[in-house]
Amino acid sequence: MSLLEVEDVHAYYGESHVLEGVTLDVERGEVVALVGRNGVGKTTTLRSILQLTPPRDGDVRYDGESLVGHETHEVADRGVGWIPEDRRVFAHLTVAENIRLAVPADDDVEDALERAYEAFPDLGEIGGRDAGTLSGGQQQMLAIARGLVGDNDLLLVDEPSEGLAPLIVEDVTEALADLAEDTTMLVVEQNLPLALDIADRFYVLDHGTVVDEGSTEGVSTDDERFERLSA
Repeated sequence: MSLLEVEDVHAYYGESHVLEGVTLDVERGEVVALVGRNGVGKTTTLRSILQLTPPRDGDVRYDGESLVGHETHEVADRGVGWIPEDRRVFAHLTVAENIRLAVPADDDVEDALERAYEAFPDLGEIGGRDAGTLSGGQQQMLAIARGLVGDNDLLLVDEPSEGLAPLIVEDVTEALADLAEDTTMLVVEQNLPLALDIADRFYVLDHGTVVDEGSTEGVSTDDERFERLSA
C-alpha cells in the first residue's frame, strides 16, 4: 500500500474545472516529482491533498485512510507537511523563532536548530533577523528548514526553486536531497534538472490530468516525454 494515493481527483475553482481526473501515488521513502507547465494544476493537486481545495470527485488516501472531508489541520496532524510556493514565513518573527515553531513538542529545540543551520549555514548567521527582512532565497531556505525539523512523514513541496538565483538553487537542491533521506516527498517543480536530480519517479501533468510517468533513472531533460513542458 502506498503512503499517498490520489485517485481520479477532480477539483474546481468556482466553475473552472482544474483537475480532470488526476491519479498518482507516492510510496513510503521515495521522492516523486510532479512536473508540467504553468497553470496545468500542479499546485491545485497539492491543495487537493491538503483539503485546501477539496476534490468534488475522486479520493485522496494517506496511509490507507481517506483525507476527503477532513480539515486541513487534521491532515497536517497525520504527518503531512507543506512547503508552499510563497514560503509563508512569519515576517515579524526571527529566523530562529520561525524554526522553533516547527519543532514538535517532544523534540529538542536546540538540536533542531543545529540541524537546520547545518543544512543552511547562512541561516545560522542571521538567526536573529526578522524573517520579513530576508531575501527570497533566504526565505526559501527558511521554509525548507522548517520542513526539515517538522514531524512530517510526507512533505509536499511547491516550486522550491521559483525565483531563486542559480547558486541558491544549488543549495536548495542539496538540502532537499538531504531531507529526502528521512522524509517521503511529493515535489512540484518546473525546474526539470532539479526535479530529475532529487526524484525517484516523475509524473507529467497537462490540462489537469497525468499524461506521462516513469522512473527518473537514466532519464535526461531532453527525453521526448518532456517535450510538452516547453510547448
